[in-house]
Amino acid sequence: MNNLFFIVFMVFVVVMLTLDLTVFHKKDHVVSAKEAALQTALWVALAMGFAALLYFHAEWVHGVPMSAAEKHETASQFIAGYFLEESLSIDNIFVMIMIFVSFGIKREYYHRVLFWGIFGAIVLRFIFIFALGALVTKFSWLLAVFGVVLLYSGVKMFRDKGDEQIDTANHPVVKFASKHFPVSKESYGHDFFHRNEAGKVLLTPLFVVLLVIEFSDIIFAVDSIPAVFSVTTDPVIVYTSNIFAIMGLRSLFFLLSDIADRFWLLHYGLGALLCFIGVKMIGGEFLHWHISTLASLAVILGILVVSVALSVLIKKPVKA
Repeated sequence: MNNLFFIVFMVFVVVMLTLDLTVFHKKDHVVSAKEAALQTALWVALAMGFAALLYFHAEWVHGVPMSAAEKHETASQFIAGYFLEESLSIDNIFVMIMIFVSFGIKREYYHRVLFWGIFGAIVLRFIFIFALGALVTKFSWLLAVFGVVLLYSGVKMFRDKGDEQIDTANHPVVKFASKHFPVSKESYGHDFFHRNEAGKVLLTPLFVVLLVIEFSDIIFAVDSIPAVFSVTTDPVIVYTSNIFAIMGLRSLFFLLSDIADRFWLLHYGLGALLCFIGVKMIGGEFLHWHISTLASLAVILGILVVSVALSVLIKKPVKA
């Protein structure tokens, strides 16, 4: 890995997050669909701009000369990894919506919670991805193990039907926080901490929700990160595609939050996507299958488009 390239990339991430907090969302407010759409388009454009950079200068990633074909393949891997992560993120968005609604969080505070959740995700995914990359390089058979996990997760998504409920009182994160830290029963605006009259610092319910969001992202990453390793085993490409995807996750959340119920078949589509990736990883290890990056990208986008289209064309059954 080229250290200078990685430092520049992380500086870019910090600058964009700083602009997001200090310019675009300086005050708490409900993010409109129009605002979310513009921000989503911006993040997609930035990701595609990064892909174009890799297309012409992928040698900057590791600081070694690369042929034109290798550069093009690296760019294709980034795009496939980005759309795979973004697609799987949609299911995480549905979970986030349930979390906010279940805990009764006001809509104007959604962005604040999601924003600070990004920092935890950036650090945790760095550790997870590069540790996983080192293990996969040494033990290639782990890809088959991840394939089995993804196949199981995909089948489980069909079984769960996307209608799980969140028990706020008995959620493991809530119980852990309440047992080990002083937690306020009352909310104090957008504050994560509150000092009471005795001078004791308490965690507010909003901070507990932030912990729940982080916990859900860790669970989500167990599926999504190994899935991206099916496209490329280069941890830098996996990490950069992940970061672009999760940084655009907040705007995508606000774009989909009001219309999530319309895409009721998307949950099953994502289950099918996980099954495809799982079978691909298992077959690649034991049967030496080779599915090109462009073919994988076509399947990813195809499943996403078909799921959305069928959700619009087929009316969701009403529960009796």
